[in-house]
Amino acid sequence: MKSWPRFAKSIAANPIPVATYMTGTVYVALGAVMGLLGLTDTLMGEDALGFFVGAAIGLALGWVLRQLGSPQAEPRRAEALLTVAGLWILVPMLGAIPYWISGGLSYLDALFEATSGFSTTGATILADFSQFSYGLFFWRSLSQWFGGMGILLLFIVVLPHLALAGRQMFFAETTGVQKQQLTPKLRQTANYILRVYLLLTLLTLTAYLLTGVPAFEAITNTFSSVSAGGFSPNPQSFSAYAPLTHWVAAGVMFLTGVNLLLQYRAIFGREYSAPLRDPEFRAYALIVLTVGLVLAGVLYLRHDYSLEPALRHAFFQTASIITGTGFASADFAQWVVPAQTLLVMLMFIGGSAGSVGGSIKVIRWLVIGALVRRELQRALHPQAVLPLRVGNKNIGEDVMRSVAAFITLYVSLFALGVLVMGVLEEDFVVAFTASAAAIGNVGPGLGEVGPMAHYGNLHPVSKAVMIFQMWAGRIELIAVFSLFTPELWRRLRA
Repeated sequence: MKSWPRFAKSIAANPIPVATYMTGTVYVALGAVMGLLGLTDTLMGEDALGFFVGAAIGLALGWVLRQLGSPQAEPRRAEALLTVAGLWILVPMLGAIPYWISGGLSYLDALFEATSGFSTTGATILADFSQFSYGLFFWRSLSQWFGGMGILLLFIVVLPHLALAGRQMFFAETTGVQKQQLTPKLRQTANYILRVYLLLTLLTLTAYLLTGVPAFEAITNTFSSVSAGGFSPNPQSFSAYAPLTHWVAAGVMFLTGVNLLLQYRAIFGREYSAPLRDPEFRAYALIVLTVGLVLAGVLYLRHDYSLEPALRHAFFQTASIITGTGFASADFAQWVVPAQTLLVMLMFIGGSAGSVGGSIKVIRWLVIGALVRRELQRALHPQAVLPLRVGNKNIGEDVMRSVAAFITLYVSLFALGVLVMGVLEEDFVVAFTASAAAIGNVGPGLGEVGPMAHYGNLHPVSKAVMIFQMWAGRIELIAVFSLFTPELWRRLRA
């Protein structure tokens, strides 16, 4: 076995100095946050041991990794992918410690809860909400607020000295088919995005307080709303709140599915018509409007809802599921099958690229639609040169290949989850919806994993599969599956 000096020297000479440094920086920051929460829990007379242990590990290990890494090196694409994939599993591993030590969960369940938090999935293990302290509930929602923006992006904002290193990390983390920048400088672009995120957080908190949500629940629900997370400290989710709160939350969730740069242009750039000129936004809004109205009709005709509650629950759940937030204004697991079918369909659509929403994203479906349309035209005009277009923009063949690869991986991982959980749980509805909810970062499924239920009774292997799906779904698969290719490791060693 190598001695510590030789081991440290070998790590310091590794070809991934930025990955090491970034991981260390994130660990130090999370350790500091957990330390503050530990102090708060101590003052409140609650069990703070889990936070203090997590803080100690985060600060100590983070300091070591920062010393062994380097913020100055320019990472190659392989290192950027490794950093993104590694952070999104290493962070929940640290974030699980408070749930494990102070929350009474097994480490697997704690890791499930933490991964669900940082990935903004919102699927919970908790059967008894009384076993968690206020500090743990605050940590659950705060982890979603961090994850919604992207921990990596947040630290690029506060660590501008990473310079060019930050640029490649941004493009590895940012979702979507086409990467947009308002300025050539990453720090400015990141600050624009952060301004929208913070403004939405402030407005949401104010609105929840004004509609009568208790202060602590207003804060935690705000963190989970603007991040499209879905964790609530109330076991009844949003069904416990007033109808006006439902409408406010539906509006917030709709915005979480809109490209943040597009929102910046509309709010701060005063380009008020920018969203209407964007084909993805128009498609996203049309989907929400159409499904919301159809779902309202189903609830009005098939359930004991009058017109306003039918519209309210329909648009609330449409916005909640399409964005991957996962809040519930009613127990939709008890709705008729046509209503459930509409919601399950939304799990595979997702919000816009550049939003905090999960799943496949509307832009990819627009590309697929354009491809199908082109192939139908080619069947009639085989010699014609037909460009692939979305709106008034041409889409390159490389984008088409990327979309095809992504959807292939997405469907494959979803099907694998259905297969494994179907065998272990012996319930197809649970297996199908749990797999869709995990990889799409949605949260609740149907049946025994419905919005008023939990995932605590699943087989340990099912939980492990869902952890992998939540992780892979949050970073949009490519970075995860790249880890299993020998080429990535050869490039890292080169």
